[in-house]
Amino acid sequence: MQSDDTEWENEQKTKESYENADLKHKVFRNCIFDGCDFTRAQLIGSKCIDCKWIRSNLSMVNWDGCRLQANSFEECKIIGGNFAKCDQTFLSVDFKKCLIEMCNFSDLNLKGTQFAGSRIRECHFSHVNLSNADFTDCDLSGTVFHHTELIQANFVTALNFSINPLTNNLKNARFSKETALALLDFFGVVLE
Repeated sequence: MQSDDTEWENEQKTKESYENADLKHKVFRNCIFDGCDFTRAQLIGSKCIDCKWIRSNLSMVNWDGCRLQANSFEECKIIGGNFAKCDQTFLSVDFKKCLIEMCNFSDLNLKGTQFAGSRIRECHFSHVNLSNADFTDCDLSGTVFHHTELIQANFVTALNFSINPLTNNLKNARFSKETALALLDFFGVVLE
């Protein structure tokens, strides 16, 4: 299938390069991209439905108006993505063991999203619904949570997070006893 086709369905692409590709307004339905390079690809106005992205590079992708419906990302490199500009209709994504850096997830409904085993660094989650989200084994270095719903979110084995309990809703969020002490940093408490 050529990259100028409008709709890709049931395609399985392995180790192909779409670097700087113009993929605007395309429909990707039930596709698998394994080891593909989408660096700086333009997915403006595209629809990605039931797609799997495995070991792919999605750095600096332009997601403006892109519909990500039932998409999973596994062991992907995602740097500089502005997911806040995605089409929020039917937005549903999961991440497993991904490198996610300098991405913006502000103002999204990511309720129940899985981030298990991911390194989520220098990302922004402002005004996001992350209720029931799973941050198991995640490294959250430099990531900002601001006015975020973290109700029943799982941070039990998460590391390096900085979450202000005064500006985020942490009702029934789960932390280990050791890591929960990080929540006290915002109160200026000194533990001895």
